[in-house]
Amino acid sequence: MDWQNQISLSTDSSPHSSLLGSEFVGFDEGTRTATMRFTVKREMTTWRGGVQGGLVAGYLDDVMGYAYVASTGGEMAPLNLDISMSLIRLIPEGAVVTGKGRVVKAGRRVVFLEGELLAEDGTIYARATSTAIPTPRPSPTETGMG
Repeated sequence: MDWQNQISLSTDSSPHSSLLGSEFVGFDEGTRTATMRFTVKREMTTWRGGVQGGLVAGYLDDVMGYAYVASTGGEMAPLNLDISMSLIRLIPEGAVVTGKGRVVKAGRRVVFLEGELLAEDGTIYARATSTAIPTPRPSPTETGMG
């Protein structure tokens, strides 16, 4: 099994990815960009009819994190120090959202990531940047979750 299939399978079994409705679509090695798809569940929305802001951050964190995981062949994972997010438009219940996460720069001590969430027509919902520490990617067995 190649690393992209391993990543795809891990999103299927990860508790947070299940909550978010994450689907790993692919990774472009040339641009170090991961693409994911999210379908907005009712449980993610507020009375305004859109995704709660902290949960938007969860989508962005997921796609930025998988960009780094994929760029390391599944060996490493980012541990966030900071996420800065701009909420540009309300993400409605039932929307199918495309997430694009990119590794801007990855060093031995720090990783810089960016991400965006897009509507099916390409309209931007939200953007984020993240600063993280590179760490070995834990397995569900190592963390007691598998």
